[in-house]
Amino acid sequence: MATKSAFTEITGATPVTKEAPAKTGNARKALKIGIPKEACSQEKRVVLTPEAVGLLVNNGQEVLVESGAGLLSKFSDQEFSDAGAKVVYSSEEVFDVEIVLKVEPPSLKEIGYMPQGSCLLSALQIGKQDAAFIHALNKRKITAVAFEHLEDKVGGMPVVRAMSEIAGSTVMLVAAEYLSSVSNGKGLILGGITGVPPTQVVIIGAGTVAEYAARAALGLGANIKIFDNQLYKLRRIKQLLGQQVYTSTIDNYTLGHALQEADVVIGALRAEKGKAKMVVSEEMVTKMMEGSIIIDVSIDQGGCIETAEMTSHDEPIFEKHGVIHYCVPNIASRVARTASYSMSNIFTPILLQMADLCGAEEMIFNYKWFMKGVYTYRGSLTNAYLARKFMMTHKELQLLLAARY
Repeated sequence: MATKSAFTEITGATPVTKEAPAKTGNARKALKIGIPKEACSQEKRVVLTPEAVGLLVNNGQEVLVESGAGLLSKFSDQEFSDAGAKVVYSSEEVFDVEIVLKVEPPSLKEIGYMPQGSCLLSALQIGKQDAAFIHALNKRKITAVAFEHLEDKVGGMPVVRAMSEIAGSTVMLVAAEYLSSVSNGKGLILGGITGVPPTQVVIIGAGTVAEYAARAALGLGANIKIFDNQLYKLRRIKQLLGQQVYTSTIDNYTLGHALQEADVVIGALRAEKGKAKMVVSEEMVTKMMEGSIIIDVSIDQGGCIETAEMTSHDEPIFEKHGVIHYCVPNIASRVARTASYSMSNIFTPILLQMADLCGAEEMIFNYKWFMKGVYTYRGSLTNAYLARKFMMTHKELQLLLAARY
């Protein structure tokens, strides 16, 4: 006769044996992801929406959201909580995670909250950084990935592309605002009407910002001129716009003449590596019409117009030589909810891939497109341009990864 177990004798019940779950070769690691509240009052975006958080949580990830992180994008703490996020009330707690995901680069104080060897995904904003920022990251052995340098599987730059689309569509709304009499502008409509000459718009650069700015300007009836030194970009933008537009390579005479007639000038040159090229001199600006507008979208990389100086959403413009300058680096933050959805669409699949590979390091090792965004790795600066800018030594990331074996 079988002997009763202690459990049966005490409870009178027969225990039910549960089958152990089958072991899988690719068990997904639960990542601990932190979404801090942006400390900069100018930044209104949040990297993940509640819908994206819900998808990550449903796939086994743990997401911490600092209280108020989404308020300026019109996402409440309750929405994040309902999606499965843990809402926390201190910066120390939200940064004490494996992966920190934020828009603005963290402050030195915030870097100090991060655990040794953790991963940071944020903008770099190279124009605002100094050597102390890099030293702080290296001291904590943080693997830092810059939004601006991150590539996708086909060699594109997804975050730059998305924010450029938004910035390009938005700059014409900004120009229209400051051309109006309400803003003490020239009193012109952006575009044209029957019997009145159209507004003259000069776009310097032929990338994504230029494409979307040109679409908006053409839709309003403006007359546009596009300048770039890359002929393939000029051909491509004409093809994308689907119509013949004025294009030219950049030379002082042709560009200078166009600037003298311009009502609106959009600086949209993007640096291939490092700082944007300065193509509009102060002398050219002095010859522009009084009350005309300069919007330098590339100001976050140093700008391509000599008279441009970084401004903010609180004080977005200044006047120099009678020309209104708008030089806000994060134009996409004007439409924070749209921008947040756009970034969320990019980073959600990246985080899921990261979970499949059990962390950021394997992402770097397995995907060259992700590796392109890394600028510090385990205590070493890996970006050659930053090393030259801050007079620091750097190590090639490929060699550091090879040293693992």
